[in-house]
Amino acid sequence: MSTNQERVYLSIGSNIHPRVQNIRKALSRLRAVAGVTVIAESHWYETEPWGNREQANFYNVSVSLVTTLTPAELLDELHTIEQAGHRQRLVHWGPRTIDMDIIFWGQRRIATVDLTVPHAQAANRNFVLLPTAEIAADDPLVGPQVARMIAANQDQSWIKKVRNVSELDD
Repeated sequence: MSTNQERVYLSIGSNIHPRVQNIRKALSRLRAVAGVTVIAESHWYETEPWGNREQANFYNVSVSLVTTLTPAELLDELHTIEQAGHRQRLVHWGPRTIDMDIIFWGQRRIATVDLTVPHAQAANRNFVLLPTAEIAADDPLVGPQVARMIAANQDQSWIKKVRNVSELDD
């Protein structure tokens, strides 16, 4: 990785059966995108739903990557992966087969109709902050942002690190 290339951080989650398979397929599709190189993956976490709690628990993972794509192009690729995973946007904060969000892009601040970076709700979500902190600790651009957000975070929802993903069942 060149020293001037910013790392991008994604949060990926699923709470519709088969959750593990949904995330694995999304990660595989992400790794196959031209211009994207995944450089780290956090542990997986089982998490309480955020917002609308009347649904199944999620599995969540954070990944960091470098890319030659623009933010809009990466977002389009993530939407394509979500569509391939049969993502339906029926209920705000509702159940989903796969959810992929751009959380950080180095120190960039992006505010368009389709994309806000850092993610508008990142600072309020354990399931985003804790996995991202795992893989951003050595990133001088994003690590301090995550640490500040964790210090101020008031999210009381539970989050549990999954020790062995291969033993997960849906």
